[in-house]
Amino acid sequence: MKFEQYPISDAIKDRLADLGFRRPTDIQFKAIPPILKGDDVLAIAQTGTGKTAAFAIPLLHLLSEDRLNRLRNYQVKCLVMVPTRELAVQIAGVFREIGKHLRLNILGLFGGVEQESQVKQLEKGVDVLIATPGRMFDLLHQEKIDLSQLRTLILDEADHMLDLGFIKDIRDVLRHIRHRHQTLFFSATINTEIKELAYSLVRNPIRIQISPQNPVSRNVTHAVAYIEMDDKRFFLERLVKEYSEAKMLVFVRTKVRAERVASAMARVGIETLTMHGGKEQSDRLQVMENFKNGNIRILITTDVNARGIDIPNVDYVINYDLPEEAENYVHRVGRTGRGVQKGKAISFCSTEEKPVLEAIQQYLGKTVDEIKIDKSEYRETIAFSEEAPNDNWKLLLEEDNKTKEQAKRRKKKK
Repeated sequence: MKFEQYPISDAIKDRLADLGFRRPTDIQFKAIPPILKGDDVLAIAQTGTGKTAAFAIPLLHLLSEDRLNRLRNYQVKCLVMVPTRELAVQIAGVFREIGKHLRLNILGLFGGVEQESQVKQLEKGVDVLIATPGRMFDLLHQEKIDLSQLRTLILDEADHMLDLGFIKDIRDVLRHIRHRHQTLFFSATINTEIKELAYSLVRNPIRIQISPQNPVSRNVTHAVAYIEMDDKRFFLERLVKEYSEAKMLVFVRTKVRAERVASAMARVGIETLTMHGGKEQSDRLQVMENFKNGNIRILITTDVNARGIDIPNVDYVINYDLPEEAENYVHRVGRTGRGVQKGKAISFCSTEEKPVLEAIQQYLGKTVDEIKIDKSEYRETIAFSEEAPNDNWKLLLEEDNKTKEQAKRRKKKK
């Protein structure tokens, strides 16, 4: 089935054609019809399968059909709640792109920036509000957001939203919506506990699950290298220099680690970008723009970029530090191998991280292939780093001398 066969507005069909969307992905094929009918939906699908468009396309059509009901000050018709600022920016962009010719008011709402311009846009009424909970509740309490006419509530990255303890916030939102409305949940992963919470918020939802046995796209190949914590920077340097044209997303656990790894790369002449919660919002947006455009091809980030963010043409995801939660591995590696593209996920695993690797493999239901590094190759990687301490050269020479001595002994025996 092609998009042109769907019962959606011609303006959306034409725009999808302009954007190169011909046929729906699996999640779009299964989600669009029930959303158009007004059903509640709980949808679980791999990262990179087009989940945002799966709800944006039908909702934009429904909103375009509802233009006669004019918005009053601060009223919102459709609310998309997301866990991060970057995701709010991205999803707002998708709605604007697909709804370019519909004359709808679309606003991405998040903290870290002045609220004055956001309030001015809210004052006119908003058809689609994509918001992080913090800023949204600030303005809700200031009575700058009116949910009395809300038609649809969407939780994107729903498992993360509920797992982070936003359930109370979500219930507070529902208290502001006193009428029947549509509720949609979209996520790449969901566990039993979160599923029960989700079902408590909706009425008889349509459940859609794509490839439940394989949480990661088949386009992604996985590998792990056993590298001690203090040596990881040398192997990252080697990887970056060996694949000098590749675009790499490097995940670390903390914002302090992100800056330290960036500094280590700078010392050996490798230019990188960093992204984490400690950066100002304007800086974060600029970083994402530079990385997406390929101005700088290495981005070192915390899990702030693990979920939902669509970054084009990422060749490698490097798990410099393994994630604390196994399912976060799925979200991280989902930044590569998106759509029909191929991608590679390489993890650096230290001795103390081996239990985490076991949990990840159990979650994936398969063993991650090992990149075997023998002792001499391991030493050489460190020794030939531009940051290598002099002691490493000494060790390498000692290793070479040992090899020569062993050869002499073998000759004498003969």
